[in-house]
Amino acid sequence: MSNSRRHFVKMLGAGAMVAPLAAFYQRAAIGAPSFGPGFGELKPTLPLNTDELFALRTDGTIAFDFRGKPLMTLPEGFRYWAVSWTGQTMSDGSLVPGDHDGMAAYRGKEGQTILVRNHELSNREAKYGSTAGVVVPDALKYDTWCNGGTTTLVLDESGKLVKHFASLGGTNNNCAGGLTPWGTWLTCEENTSIPASNNNYTQRHGYVFEVPAYADGPVAAQPIVAMGRFNHEATATDPKTGITYQTEDRGDSCFYRYVPNEPGQLLKGGVLQALKIAGDENFAVDTKTGFLNRLNTALAVEWVTIDNVDPDTDTLRFEAHDKGAAKFSRGEGIWYGNGLVYFCCSNGGDMGAGQIWAYDPANDTVTLVVESTTRSVLDAPDNITVGPDGRLYMYEDGSGGNNIVGVNSKGELFRVAENIISGSEFAGGCFSHNGRFMFVNMQSPGLTLVIEGPWRKGQA
Repeated sequence: MSNSRRHFVKMLGAGAMVAPLAAFYQRAAIGAPSFGPGFGELKPTLPLNTDELFALRTDGTIAFDFRGKPLMTLPEGFRYWAVSWTGQTMSDGSLVPGDHDGMAAYRGKEGQTILVRNHELSNREAKYGSTAGVVVPDALKYDTWCNGGTTTLVLDESGKLVKHFASLGGTNNNCAGGLTPWGTWLTCEENTSIPASNNNYTQRHGYVFEVPAYADGPVAAQPIVAMGRFNHEATATDPKTGITYQTEDRGDSCFYRYVPNEPGQLLKGGVLQALKIAGDENFAVDTKTGFLNRLNTALAVEWVTIDNVDPDTDTLRFEAHDKGAAKFSRGEGIWYGNGLVYFCCSNGGDMGAGQIWAYDPANDTVTLVVESTTRSVLDAPDNITVGPDGRLYMYEDGSGGNNIVGVNSKGELFRVAENIISGSEFAGGCFSHNGRFMFVNMQSPGLTLVIEGPWRKGQA
């Protein structure tokens, strides 16, 4: 879809926040034409390694064949290639699992980049005829019945794959997660199954697990029970305090924070709390109405403490509701940047087409910063990150399209890329330490993409 089309979206204009988005946040909320120049018009673009892009099923038939086909549209001056796709043989001898999802990038030695990547596999979900999923030794698995988990990729300074291997296994439906300032990845289970007579589970699910980004092989999967058992989506950790914020993928979800007893030592316990709008015990985004008039309004918050962090059923949020916690509509992607914690409500808002909220830890306020008023502009923002230029980048998972959409300092949306090969969402968007590359997953058929471009030189 061309950037020249005129679209509309409701945007934040709030008080002083960190540049280069300061101008954006100082504007009044408007419903004006919102597509700005961004990086320019999008054109179908072939991946640099197009001749490599095919995969076989275990029976030898073609699973996908993208050779000679553009996977996405990109602006002029951008190029991309695929690394580590479903069905390839990894450095540890196992196959790349499917359902690529949440991901984060870490600075490695000698200019390398390390990516830790989730695989949103449920139970023994088959991909191309294989139910193996993430393959690690049974002694390191959390639940021997489950085949979800994480893989780790090491890329050289030019963004080419050096090695990839399984790093955590035996977890269930690892959707997203979040990086920590101490060099780990928090992978989250979006599933709350428990062992029962009618299933094969050996463990309770619905937890967060920690994966050292610099591990050179698989690690033991240990649930961080104190962070809560619920339908986890993603996390973001404030580097100033070590507090980890968490989203929950439910229509009546809460926004949580985990205050560890020792910052950087999450397994040593802490306090789990849910956000409450001060003076409003009925604040509920899941009703999908009446929030446009709250744009540009910094709402003071309080925090209620969760007593039963490990309930037998998926009821943790109900305790939070009973204590007056705010309800958000499908909390999904979350990212720390510009001194703020941005999080998506993928079907929040009057239209149910998605919202972006920003929590300000310094002032203990939360503000609605983006609300889609038409799906042709922004539809179900699912993942979010902050670029090297300070701009927000959102990754859609909706019926209106599967695009990467940015927000510049003028409050304008600009489309960076569109998936034109499949109906799959983009997920796991993140940037290299030097701002040279955006890394992103195409969940189906399971591709990790490296997009190189002038990320620091666009219209801020």
